[in-house]
Amino acid sequence: MDPALLGELLSLVMFATACVVLLLGFPVAFTLGGVALAFAFLGLGLGIFDLRLLGGLANRYFGVMNNELLVAVPLFVFMGVMLERSRIAEQLLETMGLLFGKLRGGLGISVILVGMLLAASTGIVGATVVTMGLLSLPSMLKAGYDPRVACGTICASGTLGQIIPPSIVLVLLGDILQGANTEAQLALGNFAPDPVSVIDLFAGSFLPGMILVLLYILWILFMGWLRPSACPPVERAEGDTGSLVPRVLHALVPPGALVLLVLGSILLGLATPTEAASIGCIGALLLAGRSVAEGKGQAWPVYVAAICLVALVPLVTGFDLRMQRNEVPVRDAVAAIVAGLCLLALAFGVAVSLARVHRSGILSDVMQSTVKISAMVFVILLGASVFSLVFRGLGGDEIVEDVLKSMPGGAFGAMLVVMALMFFMGFFLDFIEIVFVVVPIVGPVLLTMGLDPIWLGVMIAINLQTSFLTPPFGFALFYLRGVAPPSVTTMDIYRGIVPFVLIQLLGLILVAAFPQAATYLPEVLFK
Repeated sequence: MDPALLGELLSLVMFATACVVLLLGFPVAFTLGGVALAFAFLGLGLGIFDLRLLGGLANRYFGVMNNELLVAVPLFVFMGVMLERSRIAEQLLETMGLLFGKLRGGLGISVILVGMLLAASTGIVGATVVTMGLLSLPSMLKAGYDPRVACGTICASGTLGQIIPPSIVLVLLGDILQGANTEAQLALGNFAPDPVSVIDLFAGSFLPGMILVLLYILWILFMGWLRPSACPPVERAEGDTGSLVPRVLHALVPPGALVLLVLGSILLGLATPTEAASIGCIGALLLAGRSVAEGKGQAWPVYVAAICLVALVPLVTGFDLRMQRNEVPVRDAVAAIVAGLCLLALAFGVAVSLARVHRSGILSDVMQSTVKISAMVFVILLGASVFSLVFRGLGGDEIVEDVLKSMPGGAFGAMLVVMALMFFMGFFLDFIEIVFVVVPIVGPVLLTMGLDPIWLGVMIAINLQTSFLTPPFGFALFYLRGVAPPSVTTMDIYRGIVPFVLIQLLGLILVAAFPQAATYLPEVLFK
């Protein structure tokens, strides 16, 4: 047999073997690396793999260690876990329930809107689904909601953190697409390609995320009209009316301001994703300090620090604060003094918040969760690097390119096949595995066929969001099953999620039919 053909077949067998081993429950990172090394040595024995290719792993790992963008991952994780542990979600759910509860389906709409806010502030699907399952599922069942409607709403809204920025998925996807786009442009002879950044993906995914939120809400309103008994209104206690406005402001303004600060600083080009993530960490810590201090009259250091944090953004971006100059203009000197005072007040507020969350036991739990989640992501990334290198060394990228370019319909046909493959793999594999294994293989090929990288990234992100909802291994379903009461059956969860999976596919079709939904905002903001 021709060695090139044998290598390509062996690469496909390696891919299938990795999928089977993952389904057997073995750890993802060690599965990807172990299977790849086993097939590398098998290829060496057959004379179709050059073991010297593995020498490039050191440079790949060193590149990961030096990648400033990936520093945003543990920072966003810390921000999300801190907000989840500090009862922000509980306050949001209570307030939204008071606002919309009197409508048919109002409680469901509240859950979707809170899921949207948590998505924009945490980006961690597991934490969001578990928190909302613990807080809102008992309330929805008590209000008379159909268990299927309640479960589907919670699972779907909990996965919005995949597509609404800032999202860990978008950070990882943006880093991979950046390399894939450079590789594709070099293959096309363009040696000065336009860069694709995570900021572009954040901007591109915002409108599709809002479209999904709107589709979810329309479905709940339709269910309230079609089956009023499945989404009944919730009567508000008489004493709640007078205090509603202060409660809304108290619950919504602080997390909303944090989201605007983090996401706005990224989209307006005032900060990189890593810098904005660090701002988000400080803001989440201050919110947690305020939550712990509530009812004790000791929240003023937090509020002062929060005002200083917001003030520092225009000070840093609007003035030249460098003092190592021969002449410093008066306006810059005044701005530097104000910034210094803001830093002192911010440091004091952060110290107070740290002490409070440490005494309450929140800090230790948050730090441990952050380390566990971040370590999982990066170990999988390292294992996927081995897999990708061996796959290419066996010639797997060539057979993938040949198959995709031979599809009827050109770029559209190839894109349709890739989306179908990712949707199918989402039934069995986690989104991180798909991002690290599939995207580096198919991304360069699709981009050489003329597809817009931002649109491609948003399409992949929406498709990956669906992987959390599709049985039998949809992780959002498992998260909710773990906290749902015994009266809610697994079949209720599976049946409840079906309409939302169809809505996801509708959203995917809309973005495919109207690429401007993903490309308009990046063009307006950055071009």
